[in-house]
Amino acid sequence: MKNEREMILKELIEIKAIQVKPATPFTYASGIHSPIYTDLRQTISFVNLRTQIANGLADLIKKEYPTATIIAGVATAGIPHAAFVANLLNLPMIYIRSKPKDHGAGNQIEGRVSKDDQVVLIDDLISTGGSVLKTVDAVRDSGAQVLGVTSIFNYELKDSEINFADRKVQLSQLLKYTELLNYLVKKEILNSNSIGILKNWHQDPWNFK
Repeated sequence: MKNEREMILKELIEIKAIQVKPATPFTYASGIHSPIYTDLRQTISFVNLRTQIANGLADLIKKEYPTATIIAGVATAGIPHAAFVANLLNLPMIYIRSKPKDHGAGNQIEGRVSKDDQVVLIDDLISTGGSVLKTVDAVRDSGAQVLGVTSIFNYELKDSEINFADRKVQLSQLLKYTELLNYLVKKEILNSNSIGILKNWHQDPWNFK
């Protein structure tokens, strides 16, 4: 599995779904400035890559959440990956908007879910966890049980650890930030100065300049 994750990291870097620019930081939706940016929406255009990701997520869910009855995609980036995984696991799928529709039936959850269901949510990446935890609340409000959240990539920020712990939500991921750094060092993709910047950002992302 380690080799498979390294293959995924290699492809993510090659297609620029992961970009590192210490001199010109990116800005996240949370307001955090960062020397690294991940655009995992691009992965759906690459058949082999998206298949590798789907297989990895499916294996992770079978291991961590064996009683899952529904796979849920978090809008919008988690929806296609949830569809791929649900198909592999032969499970029903739903998807969850960030907020209820302002027209029609006003649904936030699309698809069928019951109070007997055990749901695993899939999102593309986790930074602070704020957006995905809102969708967790929506599933819980429906009466269904949330087994946990699974992502393709996790920045492993302290904020997300605190937020998920506060809401008592299990979090698992296919790839982690520390794993990415180790890969960048191993393959000599970045010099030691750039790696140092990435490590410093990770320790205090809100004050990175």
